[in-house]
Amino acid sequence: MNTSALDSRVFRNLFGTQEIREVFSDEAYVSCMIDAETALSRAQSVLGVIPAEAGESITQCCEVKKINFERLANETDIVGYPVLPLVNQLVEMCPKGDFIHWGATTQDIMDIASMLQMRKGLQIVRKQLAELIQTLTKLAHTYRDTLMPGRTHLQHALPVTFGYKCAVYLSSIQRHYARLDELEPRCLLVQLGGAAGTLASLGNDITGVRVRKQLAQELQLNDPDITWHVARDGVAEIANFLALIGGSLGKMALDIIIMSSNEIGEVSEPFVPHRGASSTMPQKRNPISSEVILAASKILRSNAGLVLDGMVSDFERASGPWHLEWVAIPESFIIASGALHQTIFAMSGLVVNSDAMLTNLHSTRGLIVAEAVMMGLAPFVGRNPAHELVYEACKTSIETSEGLIDILMKSEQIISKIDEKHLRGLCDPAQYLGGATIMTDAVINRRGAWGNVAINGQLINGTNGVKGMNSANGKIKDKVNGANGTNGHVDSTIETNCTYFESVEGISWYDLPNERGDSNVMKSLAMSNYEVELQMDDSTDSQYEYTLDTAAEGGHEAVAQLLVEHSADVNLQGGEHGNVLQASAAGGHGAMSPADAQP
Repeated sequence: MNTSALDSRVFRNLFGTQEIREVFSDEAYVSCMIDAETALSRAQSVLGVIPAEAGESITQCCEVKKINFERLANETDIVGYPVLPLVNQLVEMCPKGDFIHWGATTQDIMDIASMLQMRKGLQIVRKQLAELIQTLTKLAHTYRDTLMPGRTHLQHALPVTFGYKCAVYLSSIQRHYARLDELEPRCLLVQLGGAAGTLASLGNDITGVRVRKQLAQELQLNDPDITWHVARDGVAEIANFLALIGGSLGKMALDIIIMSSNEIGEVSEPFVPHRGASSTMPQKRNPISSEVILAASKILRSNAGLVLDGMVSDFERASGPWHLEWVAIPESFIIASGALHQTIFAMSGLVVNSDAMLTNLHSTRGLIVAEAVMMGLAPFVGRNPAHELVYEACKTSIETSEGLIDILMKSEQIISKIDEKHLRGLCDPAQYLGGATIMTDAVINRRGAWGNVAINGQLINGTNGVKGMNSANGKIKDKVNGANGTNGHVDSTIETNCTYFESVEGISWYDLPNERGDSNVMKSLAMSNYEVELQMDDSTDSQYEYTLDTAAEGGHEAVAQLLVEHSADVNLQGGEHGNVLQASAAGGHGAMSPADAQP
Protein backbone atom coordinates (compact mmCIF):
# COMPACT_ATOMS: atom_id res chain seq x y z
CA MET A 1 0.00 0.00 0.00
CA ASN A 2 1.35 3.42 -1.01
CA THR A 3 0.11 6.44 0.89
CA SER A 4 2.23 9.43 -0.22
CA ALA A 5 3.39 11.04 -3.44
CA LEU A 6 6.94 9.93 -2.65
CA ASP A 7 6.22 6.20 -2.86
CA SER A 8 3.11 6.35 -5.02
CA ARG A 9 3.34 4.29 -8.18
CA VAL A 10 1.50 7.14 -9.90
CA PHE A 11 3.36 10.22 -8.62
CA ARG A 12 6.72 9.06 -7.28
CA ASN A 13 8.77 9.84 -10.39
CA LEU A 14 7.46 13.40 -10.44
CA PHE A 15 8.79 14.06 -6.95
CA GLY A 16 11.86 11.83 -6.77
CA THR A 17 14.12 9.39 -8.55
CA GLN A 18 14.68 5.68 -8.11
CA GLU A 19 18.31 6.34 -7.18
CA ILE A 20 17.47 8.56 -4.21
CA ARG A 21 14.54 6.40 -3.10
CA GLU A 22 16.85 3.40 -2.84
CA VAL A 23 19.12 5.35 -0.49
CA PHE A 24 16.24 6.05 1.89
CA SER A 25 14.36 2.77 1.57
CA ASP A 26 13.60 0.58 4.60
CA GLU A 27 16.17 -1.97 3.46
CA ALA A 28 18.82 0.73 3.03
CA TYR A 29 18.13 2.16 6.48
CA VAL A 30 18.32 -1.23 8.17
CA SER A 31 21.49 -1.98 6.21
CA CYS A 32 23.00 1.28 7.51
CA MET A 33 22.08 0.36 11.10
CA ILE A 34 23.80 -3.00 10.58
CA ASP A 35 26.83 -1.14 9.20
CA ALA A 36 26.85 0.95 12.36
CA GLU A 37 26.71 -2.11 14.63
CA THR A 38 29.37 -4.05 12.73
CA ALA A 39 31.69 -1.04 12.50
CA LEU A 40 31.33 -0.52 16.25
CA SER A 41 32.31 -4.13 16.89
CA ARG A 42 35.34 -3.82 14.60
CA ALA A 43 36.45 -0.61 16.30
CA GLN A 44 36.15 -2.22 19.72
CA SER A 45 38.03 -5.32 18.56
CA VAL A 46 40.90 -3.17 17.31
CA LEU A 47 41.13 -1.43 20.67
CA GLY A 48 40.71 -4.58 22.76
CA VAL A 49 37.36 -3.59 24.23
CA ILE A 50 35.85 -6.86 22.99
CA PRO A 51 37.69 -10.00 21.82
CA ALA A 52 39.89 -9.41 18.79
CA GLU A 53 38.05 -11.95 16.65
CA ALA A 54 34.57 -10.70 17.56
CA GLY A 55 34.49 -7.72 15.23
CA GLU A 56 35.23 -9.68 12.08
CA SER A 57 32.90 -12.50 13.12
CA ILE A 58 30.04 -10.07 13.72
CA THR A 59 30.69 -8.31 10.41
CA GLN A 60 30.58 -11.58 8.47
CA CYS A 61 27.44 -12.86 10.16
CA CYS A 62 25.26 -9.77 10.12
CA GLU A 63 23.63 -9.20 6.74
CA VAL A 64 20.51 -7.29 5.83
CA LYS A 65 19.28 -10.14 3.64
CA LYS A 66 18.91 -12.27 6.78
CA ILE A 67 16.59 -9.79 8.48
CA ASN A 68 12.95 -10.73 8.99
CA PHE A 69 11.38 -7.36 8.17
CA GLU A 70 7.89 -8.37 9.26
CA ARG A 71 9.21 -9.33 12.68
CA LEU A 72 11.28 -6.15 12.82
CA ALA A 73 8.23 -4.02 12.03
CA ASN A 74 6.04 -5.77 14.61
CA GLU A 75 8.62 -5.45 17.38
CA THR A 76 9.35 -1.83 16.45
CA ASP A 77 5.65 -1.06 16.89
CA ILE A 78 5.94 -2.37 20.44
CA VAL A 79 9.31 -0.87 21.41
CA GLY A 80 8.89 2.41 19.54
CA TYR A 81 12.40 2.23 18.07
CA PRO A 82 13.93 -0.29 15.64
CA VAL A 83 17.34 -0.84 17.25
CA LEU A 84 16.47 -3.28 20.04
CA PRO A 85 14.42 -5.48 17.68
CA LEU A 86 17.26 -5.34 15.15
CA VAL A 87 19.91 -6.24 17.73
CA ASN A 88 17.82 -9.20 18.85
CA GLN A 89 17.91 -10.61 15.32
CA LEU A 90 21.62 -9.85 14.85
CA VAL A 91 22.51 -11.63 18.08
CA GLU A 92 20.70 -14.73 16.84
CA MET A 93 22.74 -14.69 13.61
CA CYS A 94 26.17 -14.55 15.17
CA PRO A 95 28.22 -16.80 17.50
CA LYS A 96 29.82 -13.66 18.92
CA GLY A 97 26.46 -11.93 19.15
CA ASP A 98 26.85 -11.17 22.85
CA PHE A 99 29.30 -8.41 21.88
CA ILE A 100 26.92 -6.66 19.47
CA HIS A 101 25.79 -3.17 20.53
CA TRP A 102 28.46 -3.09 23.25
CA GLY A 103 28.21 0.20 25.16
CA ALA A 104 25.99 1.90 22.58
CA THR A 105 22.49 3.30 22.82
CA THR A 106 19.61 3.30 20.37
CA GLN A 107 20.17 6.87 19.24
CA ASP A 108 23.84 6.17 18.49
CA ILE A 109 22.90 3.53 15.95
CA MET A 110 19.97 5.42 14.46
CA ASP A 111 21.98 8.64 14.12
CA ILE A 112 24.86 6.81 12.46
CA ALA A 113 22.45 5.14 10.05
CA SER A 114 20.95 8.52 9.19
CA MET A 115 24.41 9.98 8.67
CA LEU A 116 25.35 7.17 6.29
CA GLN A 117 22.13 7.72 4.36
CA MET A 118 22.63 11.48 4.26
CA ARG A 119 26.18 11.04 3.02
CA LYS A 120 24.95 8.92 0.13
CA GLY A 121 22.15 11.39 -0.47
CA LEU A 122 24.58 14.30 -0.58
CA GLN A 123 26.72 12.43 -3.10
CA ILE A 124 23.69 12.23 -5.38
CA VAL A 125 22.89 15.90 -4.79
CA ARG A 126 26.53 16.80 -5.54
CA LYS A 127 26.37 14.95 -8.84
CA GLN A 128 23.12 16.67 -9.77
CA LEU A 129 24.41 20.11 -8.81
CA ALA A 130 27.45 19.54 -11.02
CA GLU A 131 25.22 18.55 -13.94
CA LEU A 132 23.01 21.59 -13.41
CA ILE A 133 26.09 23.83 -13.30
CA GLN A 134 27.13 22.47 -16.68
CA THR A 135 23.65 23.01 -18.11
CA LEU A 136 23.32 26.57 -16.82
CA THR A 137 26.86 27.41 -17.92
CA LYS A 138 26.02 26.41 -21.46
CA LEU A 139 22.81 28.47 -21.41
CA ALA A 140 24.59 31.52 -19.99
CA HIS A 141 27.25 31.30 -22.68
CA THR A 142 24.89 30.60 -25.57
CA TYR A 143 22.56 33.49 -24.71
CA ARG A 144 25.21 35.85 -23.35
CA ASP A 145 24.22 38.61 -25.79
CA THR A 146 20.53 37.78 -26.28
CA LEU A 147 18.61 40.91 -25.35
CA MET A 148 15.42 40.69 -23.36
CA PRO A 149 13.50 42.88 -20.94
CA GLY A 150 14.56 42.79 -17.33
CA ARG A 151 11.52 42.96 -15.09
CA THR A 152 10.95 44.30 -11.59
CA HIS A 153 7.55 44.09 -9.91
CA LEU A 154 6.48 42.16 -13.05
CA GLN A 155 6.99 45.29 -15.18
CA HIS A 156 9.71 46.17 -17.68
CA ALA A 157 12.68 47.72 -15.91
CA LEU A 158 15.94 47.73 -17.89
CA PRO A 159 17.40 45.67 -20.73
CA VAL A 160 19.22 42.50 -19.68
CA THR A 161 20.36 39.43 -21.57
CA PHE A 162 19.00 35.95 -21.15
CA GLY A 163 22.57 34.81 -20.57
CA TYR A 164 22.80 37.23 -17.65
CA LYS A 165 19.59 35.81 -16.20
CA CYS A 166 20.97 32.26 -16.51
CA ALA A 167 24.26 33.36 -14.95
CA VAL A 168 22.33 34.66 -11.93
CA TYR A 169 20.76 31.21 -11.61
CA LEU A 170 24.16 29.61 -12.11
CA SER A 171 25.87 31.69 -9.43
CA SER A 172 23.50 30.44 -6.75
CA ILE A 173 24.03 26.81 -7.77
CA GLN A 174 27.79 27.33 -7.68
CA ARG A 175 27.44 28.64 -4.14
CA HIS A 176 25.36 25.62 -3.16
CA TYR A 177 28.14 23.39 -4.46
CA ALA A 178 30.63 25.33 -2.34
CA ARG A 179 28.31 25.05 0.67
CA LEU A 180 28.25 21.30 0.21
CA ASP A 181 32.04 21.17 0.37
CA GLU A 182 31.91 23.18 3.58
CA LEU A 183 29.10 21.40 5.38
CA GLU A 184 30.15 17.78 4.83
CA PRO A 185 33.11 17.83 7.24
CA ARG A 186 31.11 19.88 9.73
CA CYS A 187 27.86 17.94 9.64
CA LEU A 188 28.61 14.32 8.70
CA LEU A 189 29.56 13.19 12.19
CA VAL A 190 29.78 9.83 13.86
CA GLN A 191 27.57 9.37 16.91
CA LEU A 192 28.61 7.39 19.97
CA GLY A 193 27.65 8.59 23.42
CA GLY A 194 25.93 5.77 25.21
CA ALA A 195 22.88 6.22 27.39
CA ALA A 196 23.36 9.88 28.37
CA GLY A 197 26.15 10.89 26.03
CA THR A 198 29.05 10.43 28.46
CA LEU A 199 30.29 7.06 27.16
CA ALA A 200 30.30 5.80 30.75
CA SER A 201 29.41 2.31 29.52
CA LEU A 202 32.90 2.06 28.03
CA GLY A 203 34.73 3.11 31.19
CA ASN A 204 35.74 6.15 33.19
CA ASP A 205 38.78 6.86 31.07
CA ILE A 206 39.60 7.74 27.48
CA THR A 207 38.50 4.35 26.14
CA GLY A 208 35.10 5.54 24.98
CA VAL A 209 36.57 8.51 23.13
CA ARG A 210 39.13 6.23 21.47
CA VAL A 211 36.36 3.86 20.39
CA ARG A 212 34.39 6.74 18.92
CA LYS A 213 37.43 7.92 16.98
CA GLN A 214 38.09 4.42 15.66
CA LEU A 215 34.41 4.06 14.77
CA ALA A 216 34.59 7.30 12.80
CA GLN A 217 37.54 5.91 10.87
CA GLU A 218 35.73 2.65 10.20
CA LEU A 219 32.73 4.51 8.76
CA GLN A 220 34.70 7.40 7.20
CA LEU A 221 32.64 9.90 9.16
CA ASN A 222 34.03 12.85 11.08
CA ASP A 223 34.75 12.50 14.79
CA PRO A 224 33.13 15.22 16.92
CA ASP A 225 34.60 16.52 20.15
CA ILE A 226 31.48 15.69 22.09
CA THR A 227 28.24 13.74 21.80
CA TRP A 228 25.55 15.51 19.78
CA HIS A 229 22.43 13.57 20.84
CA VAL A 230 20.65 16.84 21.65
CA ALA A 231 22.76 19.23 19.55
CA ARG A 232 21.03 18.75 16.22
CA ASP A 233 22.46 21.74 14.37
CA GLY A 234 24.34 19.54 11.91
CA VAL A 235 21.21 17.73 10.81
CA ALA A 236 19.33 21.03 10.69
CA GLU A 237 22.07 22.54 8.52
CA ILE A 238 21.74 19.72 6.01
CA ALA A 239 17.95 20.11 5.92
CA ASN A 240 18.27 23.85 5.45
CA PHE A 241 20.93 23.34 2.79
CA LEU A 242 18.42 21.26 0.84
CA ALA A 243 15.83 23.98 1.40
CA LEU A 244 18.27 26.57 0.03
CA ILE A 245 18.71 24.49 -3.10
CA GLY A 246 14.94 24.24 -3.32
CA GLY A 247 14.67 28.01 -3.06
CA SER A 248 17.05 28.53 -5.98
CA LEU A 249 15.28 25.91 -8.07
CA GLY A 250 11.91 27.41 -7.18
CA LYS A 251 13.07 30.82 -8.40
CA MET A 252 14.04 29.33 -11.77
CA ALA A 253 10.75 27.45 -11.96
CA LEU A 254 8.68 30.54 -11.23
CA ASP A 255 10.52 32.49 -13.92
CA ILE A 256 9.92 29.70 -16.44
CA ILE A 257 6.23 29.50 -15.55
CA ILE A 258 5.73 33.23 -16.10
CA MET A 259 7.99 33.48 -19.16
CA SER A 260 6.19 30.56 -20.82
CA SER A 261 2.78 32.20 -20.54
CA ASN A 262 1.18 32.95 -23.91
CA GLU A 263 1.39 36.69 -23.40
CA ILE A 264 5.17 36.54 -22.90
CA GLY A 265 6.24 33.36 -24.71
CA GLU A 266 9.98 33.80 -24.20
CA VAL A 267 10.74 30.24 -23.11
CA SER A 268 9.03 26.90 -22.85
CA GLU A 269 9.91 23.57 -21.30
CA PRO A 270 11.26 20.81 -23.58
CA PHE A 271 8.61 19.40 -25.87
CA VAL A 272 7.62 15.81 -25.14
CA PRO A 273 4.42 14.56 -26.79
CA HIS A 274 1.50 14.92 -24.38
CA ARG A 275 3.64 16.31 -21.56
CA GLY A 276 1.69 19.09 -19.89
CA ALA A 277 -1.39 18.20 -21.89
CA SER A 278 -4.92 18.97 -20.78
CA SER A 279 -7.71 16.40 -20.57
CA THR A 280 -10.02 18.82 -22.35
CA MET A 281 -7.95 21.55 -24.07
CA PRO A 282 -5.86 20.11 -26.92
CA GLN A 283 -3.71 23.23 -27.25
CA LYS A 284 -2.23 23.14 -23.73
CA ARG A 285 1.49 22.67 -23.01
CA ASN A 286 1.64 23.35 -19.30
CA PRO A 287 5.07 23.82 -17.64
CA ILE A 288 4.79 20.62 -15.63
CA SER A 289 8.39 20.32 -14.44
CA SER A 290 8.39 23.90 -13.19
CA GLU A 291 5.12 23.34 -11.36
CA VAL A 292 6.55 20.27 -9.61
CA ILE A 293 9.76 22.16 -8.76
CA LEU A 294 7.77 25.01 -7.27
CA ALA A 295 5.80 22.60 -5.08
CA ALA A 296 9.01 20.81 -4.07
CA SER A 297 10.58 24.11 -3.09
CA LYS A 298 7.72 24.82 -0.70
CA ILE A 299 7.90 21.31 0.81
CA LEU A 300 11.63 21.68 1.43
CA ARG A 301 11.17 24.97 3.25
CA SER A 302 8.43 23.44 5.37
CA ASN A 303 10.58 20.43 6.25
CA ALA A 304 13.51 22.67 7.15
CA GLY A 305 11.25 24.27 9.72
CA LEU A 306 10.37 20.86 11.16
CA VAL A 307 14.02 19.97 11.60
CA LEU A 308 14.70 23.34 13.21
CA ASP A 309 11.90 22.56 15.66
CA GLY A 310 13.70 19.31 16.42
CA MET A 311 16.71 21.26 17.68
CA VAL A 312 14.73 22.33 20.75
CA SER A 313 15.40 19.18 22.77
CA ASP A 314 14.99 18.52 26.46
CA PHE A 315 17.99 17.64 28.60
CA GLU A 316 20.28 14.78 27.45
CA ARG A 317 17.79 12.87 25.30
CA ALA A 318 14.83 14.36 23.48
CA SER A 319 11.36 13.15 24.39
CA GLY A 320 9.88 13.67 20.96
CA PRO A 321 11.49 16.39 18.79
CA TRP A 322 14.05 13.91 17.40
CA HIS A 323 11.21 12.01 15.72
CA LEU A 324 10.60 14.95 13.39
CA GLU A 325 13.85 14.11 11.60
CA TRP A 326 12.65 10.59 10.80
CA VAL A 327 9.94 12.12 8.63
CA ALA A 328 11.57 15.31 7.35
CA ILE A 329 15.08 14.15 6.41
CA PRO A 330 14.26 11.27 4.02
CA GLU A 331 11.44 13.29 2.49
CA SER A 332 13.68 16.34 2.01
CA PHE A 333 16.39 14.35 0.25
CA ILE A 334 13.92 12.66 -2.07
CA ILE A 335 12.14 15.93 -2.83
CA ALA A 336 15.39 17.87 -3.35
CA SER A 337 16.87 15.26 -5.66
CA GLY A 338 13.60 15.03 -7.55
CA ALA A 339 13.50 18.81 -7.95
CA LEU A 340 17.09 18.83 -9.22
CA HIS A 341 16.18 16.09 -11.68
CA GLN A 342 13.21 18.09 -12.97
CA THR A 343 15.31 21.27 -13.19
CA ILE A 344 18.07 19.57 -15.16
CA PHE A 345 15.43 18.22 -17.55
CA ALA A 346 13.73 21.59 -17.96
CA MET A 347 16.90 23.67 -18.36
CA SER A 348 18.86 21.24 -20.54
CA GLY A 349 16.11 21.21 -23.14
CA LEU A 350 14.75 24.70 -22.56
CA VAL A 351 13.22 26.19 -25.71
CA VAL A 352 14.36 29.81 -25.91
CA ASN A 353 12.42 32.19 -28.16
CA SER A 354 14.89 35.03 -28.69
CA ASP A 355 12.56 36.68 -31.21
CA ALA A 356 9.86 36.94 -28.56
CA MET A 357 12.40 38.38 -26.15
CA LEU A 358 13.31 41.09 -28.64
CA THR A 359 9.67 41.77 -29.48
CA ASN A 360 8.83 42.12 -25.81
CA LEU A 361 11.83 44.36 -25.29
CA HIS A 362 10.48 46.82 -27.86
CA SER A 363 6.83 46.39 -26.90
CA THR A 364 6.89 49.45 -24.65
CA ARG A 365 8.18 51.61 -27.51
CA GLY A 366 11.46 52.53 -25.84
CA LEU A 367 10.30 53.05 -22.27
CA ILE A 368 12.73 50.38 -21.11
CA VAL A 369 15.66 52.76 -21.77
CA ALA A 370 14.11 55.70 -19.91
CA GLU A 371 16.76 55.48 -17.20
CA ALA A 372 19.50 55.56 -19.84
CA VAL A 373 18.10 58.81 -21.23
CA MET A 374 17.74 60.27 -17.75
CA MET A 375 21.35 59.43 -16.85
CA GLY A 376 22.56 60.81 -20.18
CA LEU A 377 20.69 64.06 -19.62
CA ALA A 378 21.56 64.44 -15.93
CA PRO A 379 25.09 65.85 -16.43
CA PHE A 380 23.56 68.76 -18.35
CA VAL A 381 20.50 69.64 -16.26
CA GLY A 382 20.92 67.72 -12.98
CA ARG A 383 19.52 64.36 -12.01
CA ASN A 384 16.16 65.45 -10.58
CA PRO A 385 15.26 67.77 -13.48
CA ALA A 386 16.35 65.03 -15.90
CA HIS A 387 14.09 62.56 -14.09
CA GLU A 388 11.12 64.91 -14.40
CA LEU A 389 11.73 65.60 -18.09
CA VAL A 390 11.97 61.91 -18.96
CA TYR A 391 9.05 61.07 -16.67
CA GLU A 392 6.81 63.47 -18.60
CA ALA A 393 8.02 62.01 -21.89
CA CYS A 394 7.23 58.49 -20.65
CA LYS A 395 3.79 59.59 -19.49
CA THR A 396 3.05 61.02 -22.93
CA SER A 397 4.29 57.83 -24.61
CA ILE A 398 1.96 55.70 -22.47
CA GLU A 399 -1.01 57.96 -23.15
CA THR A 400 -0.45 58.34 -26.90
CA SER A 401 1.31 55.03 -27.77
CA GLU A 402 4.00 57.12 -29.45
CA GLY A 403 7.61 55.97 -29.31
CA LEU A 404 9.77 57.46 -26.57
CA ILE A 405 12.46 58.58 -29.01
CA ASP A 406 9.91 60.53 -31.06
CA ILE A 407 8.62 62.33 -27.99
CA LEU A 408 12.13 63.09 -26.78
CA MET A 409 13.03 64.54 -30.16
CA LYS A 410 10.18 67.04 -29.78
CA SER A 411 11.46 68.36 -26.45
CA GLU A 412 13.51 71.52 -26.83
CA GLN A 413 14.82 71.11 -23.28
CA ILE A 414 16.29 67.77 -24.26
CA ILE A 415 17.51 68.26 -27.81
CA SER A 416 19.14 71.51 -26.79
CA LYS A 417 21.41 69.45 -24.55
CA ILE A 418 21.77 66.17 -26.46
CA ASP A 419 22.03 65.86 -30.25
CA GLU A 420 19.98 63.30 -32.18
CA LYS A 421 22.83 60.81 -32.67
CA HIS A 422 23.62 60.77 -28.97
CA LEU A 423 19.96 60.54 -28.08
CA ARG A 424 19.37 57.59 -30.38
CA GLY A 425 22.39 55.90 -28.85
CA LEU A 426 20.90 56.36 -25.41
CA CYS A 427 17.69 54.77 -26.66
CA ASP A 428 19.46 51.65 -27.93
CA PRO A 429 18.82 48.85 -25.39
CA ALA A 430 22.00 47.05 -26.44
CA GLN A 431 24.00 50.07 -25.27
CA TYR A 432 22.51 50.02 -21.78
CA LEU A 433 23.55 46.65 -20.37
CA GLY A 434 25.99 48.02 -17.82
CA GLY A 435 28.23 45.23 -16.56
CA ALA A 436 25.78 42.44 -17.43
CA THR A 437 28.07 40.63 -19.86
CA ILE A 438 31.13 41.17 -17.67
CA MET A 439 29.34 39.62 -14.70
CA THR A 440 28.00 36.82 -16.89
CA ASP A 441 31.52 35.98 -18.06
CA ALA A 442 32.81 36.05 -14.48
CA VAL A 443 30.25 33.45 -13.42
CA ILE A 444 30.82 31.31 -16.52
CA ASN A 445 34.57 31.27 -15.95
CA ARG A 446 34.42 30.72 -12.21
CA ARG A 447 36.54 27.77 -11.17
CA GLY A 448 35.35 25.26 -8.64
CA ALA A 449 35.43 21.65 -7.54
CA TRP A 450 32.83 20.87 -10.19
CA GLY A 451 35.67 21.06 -12.74
CA ASN A 452 35.79 24.72 -13.83
CA VAL A 453 33.24 25.17 -16.62
CA ALA A 454 32.48 21.58 -17.55
CA ILE A 455 31.78 18.21 -15.96
CA ASN A 456 32.14 14.95 -17.88
CA GLY A 457 31.57 16.53 -21.21
CA GLN A 458 31.73 19.84 -22.91
CA LEU A 459 33.30 23.22 -22.56
CA ILE A 460 30.93 26.17 -22.65
CA ASN A 461 31.41 26.58 -26.40
CA GLY A 462 30.57 22.95 -27.09
CA THR A 463 34.10 21.61 -27.61
CA ASN A 464 35.31 18.68 -25.60
CA GLY A 465 36.37 19.88 -22.21
CA VAL A 466 36.96 18.44 -18.82
CA LYS A 467 36.47 14.69 -18.55
CA GLY A 468 36.29 12.61 -15.44
CA MET A 469 35.93 15.29 -12.81
CA ASN A 470 33.10 13.65 -10.88
CA SER A 471 33.81 12.91 -7.24
CA ALA A 472 33.12 9.64 -5.45
CA ASN A 473 33.94 9.94 -1.77
CA GLY A 474 37.04 11.91 -2.67
CA LYS A 475 38.60 9.00 -4.56
CA ILE A 476 39.21 9.91 -8.17
CA LYS A 477 41.65 8.35 -10.57
CA ASP A 478 40.76 9.83 -13.92
CA LYS A 479 42.53 11.45 -16.79
CA VAL A 480 41.54 15.05 -17.22
CA ASN A 481 41.62 16.97 -20.46
CA GLY A 482 40.73 20.56 -19.68
CA ALA A 483 40.21 23.68 -21.73
CA ASN A 484 39.94 27.02 -20.05
CA GLY A 485 37.70 29.37 -21.99
CA THR A 486 36.99 33.07 -21.80
CA ASN A 487 33.91 34.32 -23.62
CA GLY A 488 33.71 31.01 -25.38
CA HIS A 489 37.23 31.14 -26.77
CA VAL A 490 39.86 28.65 -25.72
CA ASP A 491 42.79 30.65 -24.40
CA SER A 492 44.85 27.80 -23.02
CA THR A 493 44.91 24.04 -23.02
CA ILE A 494 46.05 21.75 -20.27
CA GLU A 495 46.53 18.04 -20.71
CA THR A 496 47.07 16.50 -17.33
CA ASN A 497 47.80 12.89 -16.46
CA CYS A 498 47.15 12.87 -12.77
CA THR A 499 45.98 10.91 -9.77
CA TYR A 500 43.57 12.37 -7.26
CA PHE A 501 44.17 11.29 -3.71
CA GLU A 502 41.67 10.66 -0.95
CA SER A 503 43.08 13.51 1.12
CA VAL A 504 41.94 15.96 -1.52
CA GLU A 505 38.31 14.92 -0.93
CA GLY A 506 37.30 15.17 -4.56
CA ILE A 507 38.74 18.63 -5.14
CA SER A 508 41.24 18.68 -7.95
CA TRP A 509 44.59 20.07 -6.85
CA TYR A 510 44.65 21.50 -10.34
CA ASP A 511 42.40 24.22 -8.92
CA LEU A 512 43.36 23.83 -5.28
CA PRO A 513 45.21 26.64 -3.47
CA ASN A 514 48.09 25.14 -1.55
CA GLU A 515 48.78 25.46 2.14
CA ARG A 516 50.68 28.72 1.66
CA GLY A 517 47.73 30.29 -0.09
CA ASP A 518 49.38 30.65 -3.51
CA SER A 519 47.70 29.28 -6.63
CA ASN A 520 49.50 26.20 -7.86
CA VAL A 521 51.78 26.08 -10.85
CA MET A 522 49.27 24.47 -13.17
CA LYS A 523 46.69 27.17 -12.59
CA SER A 524 49.29 29.89 -13.04
CA LEU A 525 50.41 28.46 -16.33
CA ALA A 526 46.88 27.88 -17.55
CA MET A 527 45.93 31.48 -16.87
CA SER A 528 49.00 32.64 -18.80
CA ASN A 529 48.22 30.74 -22.00
CA TYR A 530 50.86 28.03 -21.70
CA GLU A 531 50.43 24.50 -22.97
CA VAL A 532 51.42 22.20 -20.15
CA GLU A 533 51.77 18.48 -19.67
CA LEU A 534 52.12 17.14 -16.14
CA GLN A 535 53.93 13.83 -15.72
CA MET A 536 54.92 11.64 -12.79
CA ASP A 537 58.62 11.56 -12.14
CA ASP A 538 59.43 7.86 -11.67
CA SER A 539 62.86 8.57 -10.27
CA THR A 540 62.96 7.27 -6.69
CA ASP A 541 65.79 9.56 -5.68
CA SER A 542 64.22 12.68 -7.10
CA GLN A 543 63.13 15.43 -4.74
CA TYR A 544 60.37 16.30 -7.18
CA GLU A 545 57.10 14.38 -7.26
CA TYR A 546 56.00 15.73 -10.63
CA THR A 547 57.64 17.29 -13.65
CA LEU A 548 56.20 20.07 -15.75
CA ASP A 549 57.09 19.56 -19.42
CA THR A 550 56.43 22.95 -20.93
CA ALA A 551 56.42 24.30 -24.47
CA ALA A 552 55.43 27.94 -24.25
CA GLU A 553 54.84 30.37 -27.03
CA GLY A 554 56.41 33.04 -24.89
CA GLY A 555 59.57 31.01 -24.33
CA HIS A 556 60.84 28.95 -21.41
CA GLU A 557 62.39 31.98 -19.81
CA ALA A 558 58.93 33.52 -19.48
CA VAL A 559 57.60 30.37 -17.86
CA ALA A 560 60.53 30.17 -15.48
CA GLN A 561 60.06 33.82 -14.56
CA LEU A 562 56.36 33.18 -13.96
CA LEU A 563 57.15 30.28 -11.66
CA VAL A 564 59.78 32.26 -9.79
CA GLU A 565 57.29 35.09 -9.29
CA HIS A 566 54.94 32.54 -7.73
CA SER A 567 57.64 31.41 -5.28
CA ALA A 568 58.43 28.13 -7.01
CA ASP A 569 61.86 26.51 -6.76
CA VAL A 570 62.61 25.96 -10.46
CA ASN A 571 65.35 23.97 -12.20
CA LEU A 572 65.63 24.30 -15.98
CA GLN A 573 66.92 21.15 -17.69
CA GLY A 574 67.14 19.67 -21.15
CA GLY A 575 64.95 16.80 -22.24
CA GLU A 576 63.08 15.20 -25.11
CA HIS A 577 60.47 17.94 -24.93
CA GLY A 578 63.10 20.65 -24.94
CA ASN A 579 63.69 22.29 -21.64
CA VAL A 580 62.05 20.76 -18.59
CA LEU A 581 60.80 22.84 -15.69
CA GLN A 582 60.97 21.04 -12.38
CA ALA A 583 58.87 22.75 -9.73
CA SER A 584 59.65 21.82 -6.16
CA ALA A 585 56.82 21.22 -3.74
CA ALA A 586 58.94 23.02 -1.18
CA GLY A 587 58.83 26.12 -3.33
CA GLY A 588 55.35 27.01 -2.25
CA HIS A 589 53.44 24.72 -4.55
CA GLY A 590 52.77 21.87 -2.18
CA ALA A 591 49.51 21.03 -3.89
CA MET A 592 51.61 19.60 -6.73
CA SER A 593 52.71 16.76 -4.48
CA PRO A 594 50.36 13.99 -3.32
CA ALA A 595 51.87 14.14 0.12
CA ASP A 596 51.05 17.82 0.36
CA ALA A 597 47.72 17.78 -1.45
CA GLN A 598 45.69 18.95 1.49
CA PRO A 599 42.59 21.10 0.92
